[in-house]
Amino acid sequence: MTLLSPTERRILESAAAAPMLDQVQDWAAINSGSRNLDGLARMADRLADAFSILPGTLRLIDAAPVDSVLPDGRIQPIAHGRHLHISVRPDAPIRLLLTGHMDTVFPADHPFQQQTWLEPGVLNGPGVADMKGGIAVMLAALEAIEASGAATQLGYDVVINSDEEVGSASSAALLREVAVGKIAAFTYEPALPDGTLAGARAGSGNFSITVTGRSAHAGRNPDEGRNALLAAADLALRLKAGSGVGFSCNPAKIDGGGPNNVVPDHAVLRVNFRPRTPEDEIIARALIDGEMADVARSHDVSLHLHGGFGRPPKPMDTKAERLFGLVRQCGADLGLPIGWRDTGGVCDGNNIAACGVPVVDTMGVRGGSIHSDAEFLLADSLPERAQLSALAIWRIAQGQFQPEQKQVEGNIA
Repeated sequence: MTLLSPTERRILESAAAAPMLDQVQDWAAINSGSRNLDGLARMADRLADAFSILPGTLRLIDAAPVDSVLPDGRIQPIAHGRHLHISVRPDAPIRLLLTGHMDTVFPADHPFQQQTWLEPGVLNGPGVADMKGGIAVMLAALEAIEASGAATQLGYDVVINSDEEVGSASSAALLREVAVGKIAAFTYEPALPDGTLAGARAGSGNFSITVTGRSAHAGRNPDEGRNALLAAADLALRLKAGSGVGFSCNPAKIDGGGPNNVVPDHAVLRVNFRPRTPEDEIIARALIDGEMADVARSHDVSLHLHGGFGRPPKPMDTKAERLFGLVRQCGADLGLPIGWRDTGGVCDGNNIAACGVPVVDTMGVRGGSIHSDAEFLLADSLPERAQLSALAIWRIAQGQFQPEQKQVEGNIA
């Protein structure tokens, strides 16, 4: 390591010494699938115990109300787990936001529940990379900063939500609230196995479109019916055909239909859009509205749209480039090459960036095959990434990051 002060070296030694692997294995033994409320409650309590070592105020916050569309078209509330929020030195002049998620994509009845060492240093298990490893990295970095006793100018909020894998609908308002006044943010999604970070991200919108037609006998009087299933399928094809360079469309599922001798009077189309820019999001929404109106006329059915663009596109703007530059320099001083590339995946970094706060959202461990039973964590990336975070947080606390360029004597500094 080079260009490091004695204080930085002490912080880095402390970060690397944290019991991160033990924490990851303990937390990954708890099934915390997004819909497993009992598992999420256990996970929230376990994380509250771990993060209570930090100064400040710790709360477990009830999830905000969220509605969902059932296969029969009825709308009902859907429950989520509590979210963890810690506020440390809220009046400090330099304030950061750090976020993670405690939920995984693996429900309580999923066969992938166990951890296995695939080879020395490669741990396979549910959520080990996405993102229980990232949470351990975050905590290790913050503990090291606090142990230094030299971070009095730094304040920060930590949010670990319970619903990121299902869109963060019940935590979106909390994220917006805590983003206010922050100079920068780090989110602890996993980096790629080689350490590459995510740069710009596409946005994401999830929609359920309810189609109401009219039933009739499929043999005696089919022309008197209005086939909702056919209308939903037509709409799916139209929406897919309308996507292109600016956004993608994935018609994912159609609920509806019944006996073969009945014209179906009900269907629900589930569809996802991935716009690349805010302008593309506007165009995608116009496509939805236009094609829904055309299908309603041509099939003589009624349609109702539920959902929205919950993840705004996250461009690589100048503020984000400066924050990435700071992380890259920290990596260079640790002997770590740091690069990034754009991705179509989404996370809470999208929502944070939409609040005007620059964010690097893959500060977690190196790993791969996430969202599958092949998910793995590279164990040596735990101390490596904890040191990277600790050094970046420390340097921000020392005033080494300015999100905006400053004017000096009429010129750009």
